[in-house]
Amino acid sequence: MKLKGADILINCILEQGVDTVFGYPGGAVLDIYDALYRSGRINHVLTAHEQGAAHAADGYARVTGKTGVCFATSGPGATNLVTGIATAYMDSVPMVAITGNVGLNFLGRDSFQEIDICGVTIPITKHNFIVKDVNELADAVRQAFLIAGSGRKGPVLVDILKNVQTDECEYSPEKPLAFTRHNPDPESIAKAAEAINRAERPVIIAGGGVIAADASEELSKLSRKIGSPVTYTLMGKGCMPEKDCLGMVGMHGTSAAAKAVLEADAIIALGTRFSDRVALNREKFAYGKKVIHIDIDSAEIDKNITSSVHVVADLKSALEALLPLVEKRQRSEWLEKAYSRPGHAAKTGLGQRVIAAASRLAPAGSPLITDVGQHQMWAAQHYEVNSPRLFCTSGGLGTMGYGLGAAIGAAIGTGKTGVLVTGDGCFGMNMNELMTAASKSVPLVILLMNNRVLGMVRQWQKIFYSRRFSETTLERNVDYIKLAESLGAKGIAIEDEKDIEGVLNYAFKTAAEEKIPVLVDCRISSDENVLPMIKPNSTYDTQLEDMEN
Repeated sequence: MKLKGADILINCILEQGVDTVFGYPGGAVLDIYDALYRSGRINHVLTAHEQGAAHAADGYARVTGKTGVCFATSGPGATNLVTGIATAYMDSVPMVAITGNVGLNFLGRDSFQEIDICGVTIPITKHNFIVKDVNELADAVRQAFLIAGSGRKGPVLVDILKNVQTDECEYSPEKPLAFTRHNPDPESIAKAAEAINRAERPVIIAGGGVIAADASEELSKLSRKIGSPVTYTLMGKGCMPEKDCLGMVGMHGTSAAAKAVLEADAIIALGTRFSDRVALNREKFAYGKKVIHIDIDSAEIDKNITSSVHVVADLKSALEALLPLVEKRQRSEWLEKAYSRPGHAAKTGLGQRVIAAASRLAPAGSPLITDVGQHQMWAAQHYEVNSPRLFCTSGGLGTMGYGLGAAIGAAIGTGKTGVLVTGDGCFGMNMNELMTAASKSVPLVILLMNNRVLGMVRQWQKIFYSRRFSETTLERNVDYIKLAESLGAKGIAIEDEKDIEGVLNYAFKTAAEEKIPVLVDCRISSDENVLPMIKPNSTYDTQLEDMEN
């Protein structure tokens, strides 16, 4: 049958099983939005800003495992997606961003709201398409979803010229293209098994790749069979129940995780890229240890840490192949030593106690979303996430302002009350999305760590800049409760530890029953620090457990 390009687009994303799109209309996508209206089969969430739409698509993708989709118009609409696309790229989140552009006759003439968005996004997408011919549109959209969701997942951009949206061509429905599973090389698997069998004190570092590959069950089987303790990176949080892990590894990881890495004779790295926040001093991190590195992306092998043995494959496939070859070992003395240490940092401040209480009181299945900074690390340390795909954070790019948009996407994706942990600095960047959450009846509990400073930057100024607090004090005098109410949400404050239980119970009950965001203004000290901490480019034996305020 013959259809206009805009209708072909909508039909193609329906082929992919898309039921929700986040976006913001404009002149260059009017035909797409008209087709969306006429179809009536896709839930569109109108955000307050295109960046919010990209983050919402990201959050939706993380919790569902599906590819998130966002729409934006040309020019500034498209460029407003860039930070969200880059965030998804750094964390390997599958996303398809669809933008409009000027017509073919106007392309390259500096026309109104024209931008080369493909050129802009080359470094931050797996691939991108500019569609100039309607006959190429369906194939481009189908390829975009295949690329976004296969291999190491990530964002793909499809830029559709205005004339393509109105031109007609033949359209035939097709089933989604099947993903090719990247199976491991048997020889590499055999070498990895041999290295693991020879180890006396192995430790597993589980990264975000475990969750992306849906390999949590295989990870658990491996750890039990070989008698190895498990730590996780920030992106790997939720890969296993917290009680079965040593906690997070890295700059702000637990003492138990740090000591296990120090004392191990073999590191089994699963779906992690050994970022500077994990490896810290790259030359000394794995000195004298065997490193068995399994990852789907060959570019990550030996990039930061040199491996002794590596396997390039889909992680689930690799672990399935590895499990029969590794010996069953108790390693009881090693396990007892590793797990006898505290798996969580001490809760030393009001903000940390609020987060720990929220972990206990939140409804089952609620996704946890964070912005970036001190509160992000407190959430990683004190909020228990016991299932995969219930934790969303910007780990690679470290995007302040990520949280609220992502929380909307995560709450919609799970159908549960979202828990957002944010700071007053981050919240100020995209708080306009509170309008979106309120207008769309999205249940959220927003724990706003209101310390009136840019906390993490200020903490670094304390340690490395002799307490010269240059532009990290927020002199805004914002009444966040009135702000929340003015945007259609509800607000309540926590000023003392005795308030925590009652306020949180009210917040969760109200959000769930009234389908509304509830902002909890947590008025905490400007000097509440994130500890433990290992200084950049340092080693795990230099972990700071305390510091002067």
